[in-house]
Amino acid sequence: MPKTPAQRWLHWGISLTVAGWLVACSTMPNPLSFGSLNSGYSEEQPSLSGDGRFLAFVSNRNGRRGILLYDVQRQQLMDLPGLNRPGEIAEHPSLSYTGRYIAYIADDRGRGIVAVYDRAIERSQPLTLWYRGQVRHPSISPDGRYIVYETGSRGQWDIEVIDRGPNIELDMADSPPSAEIKN
Repeated sequence: MPKTPAQRWLHWGISLTVAGWLVACSTMPNPLSFGSLNSGYSEEQPSLSGDGRFLAFVSNRNGRRGILLYDVQRQQLMDLPGLNRPGEIAEHPSLSYTGRYIAYIADDRGRGIVAVYDRAIERSQPLTLWYRGQVRHPSISPDGRYIVYETGSRGQWDIEVIDRGPNIELDMADSPPSAEIKN
């Protein structure tokens, strides 16, 4: 059936709009194009290192919940030996400047503690074992010395700061690149 000039104009206008939308969408970054960053499992609680190289997040991959570290430059997941221990749930990661240190909440049999994982020595250090209240949402300073977190010991949420001391090895911008840290 022949189209009227108005119908042809409308059809042509809609075609251009759809084609323009498709071109615009094809130039937008695809969040699934980063290699193994996203999966069919839940990925949440992202934290980006200060230099933008590493992304820590929580995932349900491998049948259990844990923290994963993604190298944005290499587009691959990094090994974190000793971080996600059996029976422990690690959540709410926070990265230092080059990603050397990861502050997080470790939930061991229902009791949350603030801990710091050092990628250079592949070991975690619990920081609030003595603390009797609830803890949540840790955040580490770029140099890795200070950690702030929320506490619920007084019946309300308060903020506390942990100073790891002057003797820790700081994570500084002029430090060797994190890629050299135990890949």
